[in-house]
Amino acid sequence: MPATVALIAQSLLIGLSIAAPVGPIGLLVIQRTLQRGRAVGLATGLGAAVADAGYGAIGAFGVNGVIRLLQDARLPLALFGGSFLLWLAWRTWTAAPPDHAAEVRSHGRGLAGAFAGTCLLTLSNPATVFSFIAIFGSLGARGPLAAPWPMIAGVLVGSALWWLLLVGVVGALRQRFDARWQRVVNRVSAGLLAGFALWQWAGLIG
Repeated sequence: MPATVALIAQSLLIGLSIAAPVGPIGLLVIQRTLQRGRAVGLATGLGAAVADAGYGAIGAFGVNGVIRLLQDARLPLALFGGSFLLWLAWRTWTAAPPDHAAEVRSHGRGLAGAFAGTCLLTLSNPATVFSFIAIFGSLGARGPLAAPWPMIAGVLVGSALWWLLLVGVVGALRQRFDARWQRVVNRVSAGLLAGFALWQWAGLIG
């Protein structure tokens, strides 16, 4: 039991450390929380957490066939992910700031779309793929992973905790942003998302 608890704690830190750096997902969570409320922001982050756990499972179980397939698919994954980021950048740039006097309705397809879109975006990010494969591969090199499920659960919880914290902080500041500042956040986020897309494509050339 102590070994399992330690494994979960270690995996939780792995999930937290991979989710925490500011990247395209972090920008989306911040922008959507400001634009559409906490529920959509959290759904966006949880989509990434589930994708992180999925790649954690591949690394923890050492599914060599899937790993080779992902390595061979690096180019189409990067092309798709970059295209998706550019589309999100355009949507963010053209989004109209919401009227804070009206409560944001975040139910049904809005939450499901935010969750699914971010999950797909995270799954198409080669950096995420190989980060988890490298981390869990190094853990497996020390000895067979007798309890991969606690590791996967730890990654999911660690990643989800980060998004919950981020959404809570941004949501608390949301009412302080008027339409002008919302527009500034949208434009900056759109520019950075487009930059991430171009950087991802530039990595294919190097």
